[in-house]
Amino acid sequence: MTATADAEAAANELMPLAEYLGSVLRRLRALPPLDLDLTQAHGNVLAADVFAPHPFPAFDQAAIDGYAARWEDLAGAGRLGAHPAFGHADGSTRSVRLNVVGDLGAASWRPVRLTAGTCFSVAAGAPLPIGADVVVPVHWTDQGMAAVEILHAPKRGSGVRRAGEELAVGQVLASAGSYVSPPMVATFAAAGIGHVMVRPSPRVVVVATGDELVDVGRPSQPGQVVDANSHALTAAAVEAGALAYRIGICDDDPEGLRGLLEDQTLRADLIITTGGTGKGPGDMLRRVLSRPGTGRGTVEFTDVALCPGTALGFGTVGGEEVPVVCLPGEPGAALIGFEVLARPAIQLLAGAEPVFRPSVKAHLLETVSSPGGLREFRPAHVAERRGGGYTVQPLAGGPYTLSGLAEANGLLVLGERVTTAAAGSTVDVLLLDRRR
Repeated sequence: MTATADAEAAANELMPLAEYLGSVLRRLRALPPLDLDLTQAHGNVLAADVFAPHPFPAFDQAAIDGYAARWEDLAGAGRLGAHPAFGHADGSTRSVRLNVVGDLGAASWRPVRLTAGTCFSVAAGAPLPIGADVVVPVHWTDQGMAAVEILHAPKRGSGVRRAGEELAVGQVLASAGSYVSPPMVATFAAAGIGHVMVRPSPRVVVVATGDELVDVGRPSQPGQVVDANSHALTAAAVEAGALAYRIGICDDDPEGLRGLLEDQTLRADLIITTGGTGKGPGDMLRRVLSRPGTGRGTVEFTDVALCPGTALGFGTVGGEEVPVVCLPGEPGAALIGFEVLARPAIQLLAGAEPVFRPSVKAHLLETVSSPGGLREFRPAHVAERRGGGYTVQPLAGGPYTLSGLAEANGLLVLGERVTTAAAGSTVDVLLLDRRR
């Protein structure tokens, strides 16, 4: 049996990634909803559909500054609709004279009524006089104060916003699972909504484990590895919408490790660890967390058909059974593990839909090879094609995944049966939106 065949046979003993993700995500539930005011709700995920309790606009109003009038009073202003702005070339300047019987601003509240041959000077947002069905823009008039000359007649309804024209009572303003954005906040406020039910942002604690780890600020020496992972994973959790806390480095002391994790359950909805997921003599995390503890939860470690980083862990810790995700210690593998496992978990806890990154089909620009039997996620640069669709340029993968991720805006996905993907072929790519 060749070395390649041996590797593929070993890969066949691993759990498929899709099966593993399904088994993990089925064990998680969205966090209980909270009733928050609009400012606090921004950035959270709606726990229920939001309906308009009132129309918007709430009353008929002027959409522009001008003169509110009755359309039939304007019939003599040139030929109706003949102004070039409406697509006609007629240059008629025949005008109609109307008496201006008052001024209306946005703060006006008394109802007023138009009579034949009269109009009101109105500001944008002002209540529309009863009987008015058109607002003539200022620049189509002589801007008179006691009386005004209307030089051109707009179409009936022009310059007017009717009550409920933008938002009707009972209309769905936003659906459950949507992130509350600034425009959404404005829409809710305009419709008279001051509070909404949202899922709280998950509280995520990040812990790096290993006796070999040292803090950033100095280069590695033999027997030392700079802790890049806890910083990167904390940033990734924040980007995913979590409230993330970096605990830092925890040595491979069994009691200290278990005690630290149990202490963190008091302030965490999810704990992410990095390092110690393998089966080597120094992989203390796997040995400690896979050991059942009465009322303290347990973590199951699984060898998954994933490249890079096959060893992943998931379970619970502490009496509150807080979920914990255990990622590999190699920085590139840790970040890929975050993308495929920890990020979907955060999205699910937050109540977001969907929980996975969006994906597209793309035209591969360069031939790449991939280990058989593993689903590989390789850093890539995705670009839109001028004629439609996407192209994807593979970046550094394998042992150089970390440097490839630093400039990637996508992840090229190569399935378990793919050993070579030829240039020009169509491949799947996950889009990395760094804003969420």
